[in-house]
This record gives sequence, C-alpha cells and structure tokens, in this order.
Amino acid sequence: MLSITGPIAILCWMAMVTAGAVLCRRLHPNQRELSRKIVHIGTGAVVPMAWVFQIPFVVAIPVAMVITLATAINHQWRFIPAVEDINRNSYGTIAYGIAITTLLLLFWPTRADAVSAGVLVMALGDGLAGLIGRGVDSPKWELFGQTKSTVGTMTMAGVTGLVLIGLARWSGADLPLPAAFSMVAIATGLEQLSWRGLDNLSVPLSVGVLWSRLVV
Repeated sequence: MLSITGPIAILCWMAMVTAGAVLCRRLHPNQRELSRKIVHIGTGAVVPMAWVFQIPFVVAIPVAMVITLATAINHQWRFIPAVEDINRNSYGTIAYGIAITTLLLLFWPTRADAVSAGVLVMALGDGLAGLIGRGVDSPKWELFGQTKSTVGTMTMAGVTGLVLIGLARWSGADLPLPAAFSMVAIATGLEQLSWRGLDNLSVPLSVGVLWSRLVV
C-alpha cells in the first residue's frame, strides 16, 4: 500500500496547490505573482513527502522529468496562466523543475535530506522573499534587470537559516554552524542574481550539493 499511497498523496497535494493558484488568480487577477508563488512554495513540499513515503528512484526521476516537461510546455502556451502569466520574462518554473530533477539524479534516495534542503530553501526562502519583499516597503536596488529589496533579502536569509535548522532537527542530521552560515550566505547571494529566474536553478543545486558535503 505504501507505494500506492505516496504517489496518490503527492498528486492530491499538487492538485490542491494548482487549484489554489487558479482560485487566487480569479480572486486577485491583478496580483499575478501571488498565484505563481503559491505554486512555487507549494511544490517544495513534494520532495519531503516523497522522502516520507519512500518513493523509489525509478518512480521519482520519471515523474520529475514529466513535470519539468509539462512546465516547459505551459511556459510556452500558457495552458494554466496562474503558473506563468506574469509581467516579466522568466524561465523560473522550468529552471526549478530542472534543479529538482538534477538533485534527484545526484542524491535520491541515499541523501534525500540534501535534495530536501535544496528544494525547501528555494521554495520557502525565495518564495517568501518575493512575496514579503513586494509587500513591505524598504530600500530597493536593481541587478540585471531584477528588483531586490532589503526586506526581501533579509527574508531570504532568515527563512533559509530556519529551513536548514528545522530540516537538521527533523532528520537528525549534524548541521555545523559554519556550514549553516555558508549555505545561508551562498543561497542569499545567488538569489540576488535572479536574471530570468535562473536562481531557481542555482540556489537549490548549490544548497543541495553543499548540504551533501558539509552535513552528516
């Protein structure tokens, strides 16, 4: 039953996330980033769920590839506008899918904690940084055509630290303080370089690889 329950639970979760994004778009049509961030943040839960349900490699990889392909198709033709219809040219959702697939190929299932670290930092850290940074007025600057803010950057750093500490406690991993600071600094720095959403690739891959090397 475990092999059936896991995929069904994950599919139901993603259906709810997508439905929530679509509903958000209908209720708040002028806030296009909000519905996209719901998908961005909600997707982050999939990897820990797959870890808990012990989804095998032979299932996880094809599913991740199919989802990445689906996001690329949706990016081109906007079948689900709530995911992609924003006022800027971004390949973030595609990069996100490639990052998750790559982390799974590198570390699943022996270092599921490393995959979870990379994905959760991107989902929660970057996702909340985008929402809070836009919602709270603070000093802003522009890098490579992308607007960043003090509050957004602080959110990214703070949430990244909390995610790493929380994951270490939950998994029983030994997270050295220098390793935690290094991952927070690198993730926050790479999030600044978000031209066309490529931080969705660089942040999770960097955090995942660093976690696999520095955390036992």
